[in-house]
Amino acid sequence: MEWLAGRIMLLSGGSRACVAIAAGLVAVLALPPFGIFATPFLSFPILVWLIDGASGDPDHGRLRRSLPAFFIGWCFGFGYFLGGLWWLGNALLVEADDFAWALPLAVIGLPALLAIFHGVAAALARLLWSDGMARIAALAFAFGLAEWLRGFVLTGFPWNALGYMAMPVPVMMQSAAVIGLSGITMLAVFVFAMPALLGTRKGLRAGLTLALLLIAGHFGYGLYRLSQLPPAAADPNMIIRLVQPLIDQSKKLDDRQRASVFEEHLKLTQAKPLDGARRPDVVVWPETSVPFILTENPDALLRISDVLQEGQILIAGAVRAEDAGAGQPPRYYNSIYVIDDRGQIVGAADKTHLVPFGEYLPFEQLLSSAGLQAIAAAMPGGFTASASRALLTLPGGRTLYPLICYEAIFPGEIGDNALAASALLNLTNDAWFGDTPGPYQHFQQARLRAVETGLPLIRAANTGISAVVNARGEVVTGFPFGTKGFVDTILPGKLDLLMYPRDQARNALLIAGLLLGLALISRVSFTSREN
Repeated sequence: MEWLAGRIMLLSGGSRACVAIAAGLVAVLALPPFGIFATPFLSFPILVWLIDGASGDPDHGRLRRSLPAFFIGWCFGFGYFLGGLWWLGNALLVEADDFAWALPLAVIGLPALLAIFHGVAAALARLLWSDGMARIAALAFAFGLAEWLRGFVLTGFPWNALGYMAMPVPVMMQSAAVIGLSGITMLAVFVFAMPALLGTRKGLRAGLTLALLLIAGHFGYGLYRLSQLPPAAADPNMIIRLVQPLIDQSKKLDDRQRASVFEEHLKLTQAKPLDGARRPDVVVWPETSVPFILTENPDALLRISDVLQEGQILIAGAVRAEDAGAGQPPRYYNSIYVIDDRGQIVGAADKTHLVPFGEYLPFEQLLSSAGLQAIAAAMPGGFTASASRALLTLPGGRTLYPLICYEAIFPGEIGDNALAASALLNLTNDAWFGDTPGPYQHFQQARLRAVETGLPLIRAANTGISAVVNARGEVVTGFPFGTKGFVDTILPGKLDLLMYPRDQARNALLIAGLLLGLALISRVSFTSREN
């Protein structure tokens, strides 16, 4: 192992870049749909050894000396994001005549941009670099900070945060209820990188012992939490039906097919329950499942009332239009409607965090003049973001916390009012991405929100993965990707939270402080020995 570490440290030029990119690509195998937990234990030690050898010219200032480390981190991040996000290009091929030209920007440009965060992390770690276990602490702190920044800089895109690699199955998700995604990310990098000590031997015993203790605690807490009795059903008398229509995205965008798309949803809604079970009380459709402006189609509301039986409620994703005033074009929202058996809209919630270039065009006046438009917005100007997130209240008083599409990947945006809800509700349409890793990654991230909040998750997706997930991240029932049909189930109950989101954030901050403290103390001592 020392021989291998030495060879990697001495790499230069294109060889260093290729090894860093390959290490990032290998790390992606820990993410869905693969879930190979061992791969980061190979990738991160290689990254550490590459940074060990990334020393700049000693005659330059400290920042310039960190540029080789930035390059290594950028290459690692480019490999990681290229391997984890290539499937985004599939959305551009749905309307290839209009958007295929942008394929290189999505498949290569976005990973190159996101890799800057990992480059900054490696450069920061190099500034705090010393030897032994402390340099692993510096790396974990720096990547934790970079991943946190990735969650909100330029509206944020925390997809595939490094912490998800440490949580492929429910038993490994439970620690998120204590330290949140940020805490998991830092400790995951710390543990994944620890085998790098095998290459230098300094601090090996203490480092590996600590890593094993953290792994044991991670698994042990998960086993303990899953061994407890599951929470009682929120309402044993309320049956929820998830509808997964499996409609190709090109068909949803075809004006001639809109009526048949709508009828497909209605057909699954009124289908008889299996095995003679009682009919559902609440039916849930995916995001933008209504293929037209519902309030402008009273006949559509009448059809819904014809299909729903007395007392039934429909929750459906739809586009909502709002008058913006005289002389102004209407505003459009990506919304969720609650519709009763009389065809009346009795509740609504709008999406607050839109997808840049997908649902709206940043710098719209400038970019639209160049002929650009948002990919998923079927109307001029794209969607408008809601200023606040409203809870959906169902007849009977139960409330749902709405998360539309990729809003479910932002743990920091789930407000305290979510804890008063009966469940999280995530409607999405991953048909844009086809049968790629994207829908599987999206589902993993959504179910982590259930663990963090102690709330069950109701998730309806056009092509999958639709599921009801309990508050411990376990799938109660659902559909695999690429199947069509419906499933009826009762809603699991809530868990009493051990740590509220603010407590999880505080604990993550404590972990960051400990890692930074260890790195700084060792750095000062290391510098003193060098002098």
